[in-house]
Amino acid sequence: MDRFQEMRAFVTVVDSGSFVRAAEALGASKTAVSRLVGDLESRLGTRLLHRTTRKLSLTPEGQLFHERCTQLLQDVEEAEAELSAQSGEAIGQVRVNVPTTFGLLHLAPLWPAFMAQHPKVMLDVTLADRLVDLVDEGYDLAVRIARLQTSTLVSRQITSTRMILCASPEYLRRHGTPAHPADLARHAVIAYTLLSMGEQWEFEGPQGAVSVKVVPRMRTNSGDTCCAAAVQHQGIVLQPSFLVGSHLASGALVEVLPAYRSIELGVYAVYPSRKHLTPKVRALIDFLVDAFRMREWPP
Repeated sequence: MDRFQEMRAFVTVVDSGSFVRAAEALGASKTAVSRLVGDLESRLGTRLLHRTTRKLSLTPEGQLFHERCTQLLQDVEEAEAELSAQSGEAIGQVRVNVPTTFGLLHLAPLWPAFMAQHPKVMLDVTLADRLVDLVDEGYDLAVRIARLQTSTLVSRQITSTRMILCASPEYLRRHGTPAHPADLARHAVIAYTLLSMGEQWEFEGPQGAVSVKVVPRMRTNSGDTCCAAAVQHQGIVLQPSFLVGSHLASGALVEVLPAYRSIELGVYAVYPSRKHLTPKVRALIDFLVDAFRMREWPP
């Protein structure tokens, strides 16, 4: 049996934590994967895994061999990537980090189309709202929604989104409609804790820039939670158009103070370096730019 197949089966079993999940990842049967690992142990003359009905664990020899196999497999993938870079073919794994809500609402529906276009690319997509370190954590690409500051990273804008002040019609009926941003200080506000400007909300109005210090009734690191509270008439939110657009369209929320526009954020594909951009990463960036080219958020 091919040694490379044996090592790949072994590493996949360890990384996935079970023979069943490894079989799913490799597109093989559990019996075939078990046989590959068994053949590997027989050929080496040593046990690599402790097997029980509940879990798998590495022997000391297995720990050492797993580290070496992982490095060897990564070297093979990098070698293939270098060759594909010469041919321009998108091939290999792409590790992507995306914001949770944006990833679920607007990126999850796109991944199948990308995989259909590039069958030799394997996507590894992580959803998280924290700011990951692309280099240290081994990501090829991240999607970030921000006013980008100076960075050692390289970025390409995919689209943009505007922060929209909104509330439910019922909340406004009960508590009145603000006539000026300063009125927000007297209203129930549902605040997003990861907002770059914090609780000093900024607007551009007919007479220029205006900012107001809000006093939240509720704080949360989830934009979805903010919207859920607003739809249930609990306060005013400042959330991106990509998130509140459907609520505005249905009438569940209405824009407040439309003459005072808040900040606009870019949606960027961010990657460590332009110098060695592989075809697989370039293909994904181009795909995302094209996918959002015709996307229209609320104005």
